[in-house]
Amino acid sequence: MAGRSLNRVQLIGNLGKDPEIKYTPQGTPVARITIATNERYKDKSGEWQDRTEWHNVVLWQRMAEIAGEYLKKGGKVYIEGRLQTRSWDDKQTNQKKYMTEIVASDMILLGGRGEAGEGGGFSRGAGASAGGNGFDQRVPEHEPAGAASGPITDEDIPF
Repeated sequence: MAGRSLNRVQLIGNLGKDPEIKYTPQGTPVARITIATNERYKDKSGEWQDRTEWHNVVLWQRMAEIAGEYLKKGGKVYIEGRLQTRSWDDKQTNQKKYMTEIVASDMILLGGRGEAGEGGGFSRGAGASAGGNGFDQRVPEHEPAGAASGPITDEDIPF
């Protein structure tokens, strides 16, 4: 595989805080979010332990706007993207600092109403339009929100 490489990250997790939205001098929206993923394992004594890993994610353009509008602290989200490390000089200590973050290329809101929006996929390659994954995940108007509590089918899976 000489010359080939792959830099791809897929996460499903919960937001640690509301998105931070800023704009570049050219007016391009940029959102920063932190996502928590959890792992459950047995330690040496056989006791169950939980470990939380925090991930810094950067979203650009329309995905940043959508994140700012629909994502809230605690909401569940799927993120796909690539790892990128950036560096800067700390002005106080004169040391070089590094941060590795995920630059998102795709986002799917997984929470129900009132959690992380109404669902839907947003991909830079697909123009970051609502419903980019082809599924309408909204509860139909004629059914109350709690009526869809039957068994999970293929149509319920958002990806």
